[in-house]
Amino acid sequence: MADCVVALDVGGTSMKGALVDASRTVRFQRTYPTPVPDGPDAVVRAIGDALEEVSAQATGLGLNTPVAAGLVVPGVVDEVRGVAVNAANIGWHDAPLVQIVSERLGVPVALSHDVRGGGLAESTMGAAAGARNSLFLALGTGIAACCIVDGNTLSAGGYAGEAGHVVVEPGGEQCPCGQRGCLERVASAAAIARRYSQRSGTQVAGAAEVADRVRAGDEIAIQVWDEGVDALVRVLTMCVTMLGPEIVVLGGGLAEAQDLLMDPVRTALDKSLSFQRRPRVVRASLGDQAGCLGAALLAWRTVAVSRSGGA
Repeated sequence: MADCVVALDVGGTSMKGALVDASRTVRFQRTYPTPVPDGPDAVVRAIGDALEEVSAQATGLGLNTPVAAGLVVPGVVDEVRGVAVNAANIGWHDAPLVQIVSERLGVPVALSHDVRGGGLAESTMGAAAGARNSLFLALGTGIAACCIVDGNTLSAGGYAGEAGHVVVEPGGEQCPCGQRGCLERVASAAAIARRYSQRSGTQVAGAAEVADRVRAGDEIAIQVWDEGVDALVRVLTMCVTMLGPEIVVLGGGLAEAQDLLMDPVRTALDKSLSFQRRPRVVRASLGDQAGCLGAALLAWRTVAVSRSGGA
């Protein structure tokens, strides 16, 4: 029977679990609700329950019991200490997730940020495969980045990659982080929908509906969309100048707008650069599986270290 790892990508509304074998093939996957309204302790219990349930499927698939677990979560994550430092949408603070999960499952556990996990997957087996310097930006309800420089993922104790909290509108809209005018309040999928609804007086279901209105020539939609693109490009210019990526990968819900987002970002970013390396700007290729696949890759790294005697 073949070895496998169990992986879990924890989001604010749902968790995606999977069994992944050594060839990086997903052999089983299942989605679970994240019980955020029940409090952070309930979420931690649900993580353990989900990992145990997914692990239990292994033998029926001709696989050995998982040899390690990979877990990616939102918020500030300290991978070295194995601690989820905080996550506003879940409510935990300094949660020792590696200790809790490893004691429950009895296997080594790797922990990371969900976007760093997604960026790792995209750089290993997705749109940025082969690049040693890449920037993965997830544009969803919030905005965060995974920065890979010379083949190494930047973590900085969990604080690296918070691109969504670069201030692009000084004195602008209040952000839950405590600042005003953050990129997240202008260019995230949630912000695009909210800003359009506020200005037009028409409620929309999400950024996809705003994108449809942009294509239809709605002037308010175009204005909101252009403001988001402009703010995004300003932050990307800063990131490219500081980190020198060969490739920029855009993922998350907003990237589903495809060329409506990609084309203006490519054009504006190219115009904003002078001496900097000019990265290719591409759309993420792994979709909503990226986080879970990243968690699995981290779990397999843990296995490799264990089998090499910790070298």
